[in-house]
Amino acid sequence: MRTTDIVIIGGGPAGLAAALAAREAGVTDLLILERGNELGGILNQCIHSGFGLHTFREELTGPEYAARYMDRVLAENIPFRLGAMAVRVTADRRVTYISREEGLETVQARAVVLAMGCRERSRGALSIPGARPAGIYTAGAAQRLMNIDGYRVGREAVILGSGDIGLIMARRLTLEGARVRLVAELMPYSGGLKRNIVQCLDDFGIPLKLSHTVVDIHGRDRVEAVTVAAVDGQRRPIPGTEERIPCDTLLLSVGLLPENELTREAGAAMCAATGGPVVSDRLETDLPGIFACGNVLHVHDLVDYVSQEAALAGESAAAFVRSGGGETGRRVRVAAGNGVRYTVPQFIGPDRMAEAAVVRFRVTDVFRDACVRLSLDGRELARRKKRVLAPGEMEQMTVTRSDLAEARADSVLTVELEA
Repeated sequence: MRTTDIVIIGGGPAGLAAALAAREAGVTDLLILERGNELGGILNQCIHSGFGLHTFREELTGPEYAARYMDRVLAENIPFRLGAMAVRVTADRRVTYISREEGLETVQARAVVLAMGCRERSRGALSIPGARPAGIYTAGAAQRLMNIDGYRVGREAVILGSGDIGLIMARRLTLEGARVRLVAELMPYSGGLKRNIVQCLDDFGIPLKLSHTVVDIHGRDRVEAVTVAAVDGQRRPIPGTEERIPCDTLLLSVGLLPENELTREAGAAMCAATGGPVVSDRLETDLPGIFACGNVLHVHDLVDYVSQEAALAGESAAAFVRSGGGETGRRVRVAAGNGVRYTVPQFIGPDRMAEAAVVRFRVTDVFRDACVRLSLDGRELARRKKRVLAPGEMEQMTVTRSDLAEARADSVLTVELEA
C-alpha cells in the first residue's frame, strides 16, 4: 500500500487551493484525486464573469479563475490523478480510488482533505406531478450542454428556483436567442445573490414570481407547457391561482446538496442544517486528520470564499502532518441563535486557534435593519448593523483569540440577530 502525507479528494477550486496552501506550508508529498477529465471542477463551465473580485481584485470568468490555480499547481509539480474516483475513505485515513490507468488503488494518508463539492437537487427530489417528456434539465446540466458541448437546450423556457445557477442560465438562454418566460421561486425571497437578480433578470426584463411553483408538466415527447401556481405560507399550492405557460424547456435550480457519501461512510459527525460534516475552526472533522472545505462543507455563494476556506484546510492538514496529532484542549461550541440557520465552524478551539477565526453563517429569512450579535455565554463580544440580510447571501463575523481567553470547556459562542 502506498503512503502519502496528504490526499486531497477533488480537483475543483477547493481542492486546488487546499493543495497549494499545504505545499506552501512545507508539505511536498501530496496527491489530488479528481474524477473528471480535467482540473478546475465546475468552474470550467462557468464562462460568465464575476469571479476573483475578492481573491485577485479583478473580475474573471470561471475558467480564468481556475486557470490561475491550475497554473500554480502545475508550476509546483503537485501530483494529481484525473479520472480517479474515490470510492472509500476510512477513519484511519485510508483512501481507496479507482481509475482506468491504475484500477483499484488504496493510499494510506497522514491527512485527508475532503473537497468533493456538491450536486444539484433533481426533479425526483421535488415530486412534481405530470409527464416525463424531454426538455427538463437541472440548471447545471443545461449550463454544461450550452457552454461545453455547444448545444441549445430550448427556445422557450421556464425556470423553477432562483438560485444563482438558475439566474445565470436565464441570462445565458436569453443571450443565445431563447425566450425565458419567467423564473418561479417557491420561497417569498430569492435564493440567489442580489447582483445576479439585477444583472440576469432585471436587466433583461425577465419576470421573477416569488411564492410560486410548478405544479404540473405537460407534453408527451417534449415539454409543451407547465402549470405554475401561487403557494401559501405552508408552501402549498393555492387553488384557483394556476396558470398554464407554454414552453419547450424547464430548468430546475432548486438547491445544491454537498457530496458527502464518503464523509458519512467514514463515520464523521454530520450537520443537518448544512448537509456537511461538523468541523472545528481549523476545518477538522471529528475524525482526526480528516478536513473538509468548500461546497462539501456547506454551499457557498462566492468561489472566492471557497478558496479562502480551502487554504485554511490545507494549512491545517499540513500542521496535522507536522505535529502528528489532532486538536486538544478546550472546545467552544458555536451555536446558531435567533434568525440564523447555521454556522461554520461548529466548534472553536481557543487553545490552538489562530489570532482570529471567521464564523460564516446564513440567516433564515430576509431581515432589514437588523443587528448581528456575537456573544459568549451571554456576554456580547461584537455587534454589527446590517441594512439587509438575505438567506441567499453568506455572512460572516470574526472572533479573536482574546475574545475566547476566558472561555470554559462548556462555553457557547452564539451568533444571532436582533431587530
